[in-house]
Amino acid sequence: MDTIEPNELKQGDEVFVIYHNPHVPSVANVKAAEIVPHPKDPNALAMFINETFHVIEDDDALFASEDAAKKAYEDAYDSDTPYLH
Repeated sequence: MDTIEPNELKQGDEVFVIYHNPHVPSVANVKAAEIVPHPKDPNALAMFINETFHVIEDDDALFASEDAAKKAYEDAYDSDTPYLH
């Protein structure tokens, strides 16, 4: 898997994540996120996705490419059905 370790991130990086809709947890999509300075901790980074800042956790799956994220999505959710954008 083409994942990125959180400690390898730098401001301005673009990453791809499998994003679960917070209102409908059974819905997930591959989304691009930008790595930005954390709004409350100047020594930390955050992901900016869907107009919201998200804390980067050690167990987050961050992908270097959209294709890698789509492949992980297919592997995790339904290997018989390709990712639908």
